[in-house]
Amino acid sequence: MGGKVAIVADRIGWEERLLIKSAPDLGLQIEWANDESLCLGHADAPSINAYDAVLIRSRSYTRGGLLATLAESAGMPTLNSAAAIHACENKLELRTLLRDAGVPVADFRLVLSRRDFERALDELHVPVVLKPVFGGMGKRVTLIRDADTAQSVYDYVEDLGHGFEQAALVEPYLADGTSVRCFVVGRELIAAAEFESAGGDWRSNAALGNQSRALAHDPDVMKVVDGVVDRLGPGIYGIDLFRTAHGPVVNEVNHAPAFRAVATATDADIPASIVRYVQETLA
Repeated sequence: MGGKVAIVADRIGWEERLLIKSAPDLGLQIEWANDESLCLGHADAPSINAYDAVLIRSRSYTRGGLLATLAESAGMPTLNSAAAIHACENKLELRTLLRDAGVPVADFRLVLSRRDFERALDELHVPVVLKPVFGGMGKRVTLIRDADTAQSVYDYVEDLGHGFEQAALVEPYLADGTSVRCFVVGRELIAAAEFESAGGDWRSNAALGNQSRALAHDPDVMKVVDGVVDRLGPGIYGIDLFRTAHGPVVNEVNHAPAFRAVATATDADIPASIVRYVQETLA
């Protein structure tokens, strides 16, 4: 089945170019719709109603979730769903949803004040990671290695953060320099790779250009991935895991995942998998 699909994004990156290039061979036409000029809100969504579906690739969780909400309201098939994007945006909501569903997540404490922060340090003990509830791509994530510097680190949260920006999570430092990125399309794990921190940066994050290698089939990883998809619904996800002595735990789920590093490490044809999944959605 053919169709015309909009990639809703703030820019066309490497991944978006490949999706646009791959689509015609699989019977779809994909075009870029600039997420800064859609002006959604009209019940008929005139800026996107010429398309058969929209694929949300906005780098901003907030922007992507808002646009998905209005696209769905206009009756447009939308990937990913607004509910899934909003859950990915809010690290607290994501961890709570997954934990309540029996999916393993890292231990955490919500920090809304210095008193919260001090109690979290007492309960979890350094080293810990301080991260914003809202955010992605490893931005504003801080490793606190010792108690002597912890209070100075929190000074920046109090002085530079405003409102929701001050909401943070404190988690045990679980990464030993590696993490696992699982790329899911629909309900299927298309590719998985391990990332190692590089260049002196302790954060193992694909967006930071870390080294990667293909990961062989791992039943424990598959079980966690299946649990995430069961809770959030089928979609296109980058699921980041940490390995622990008790098995893998979810760190984050990305709503518009980059896939250059995973594709390079695994040779998986991720663009074709995504285009075929969009076709199935339209069928």
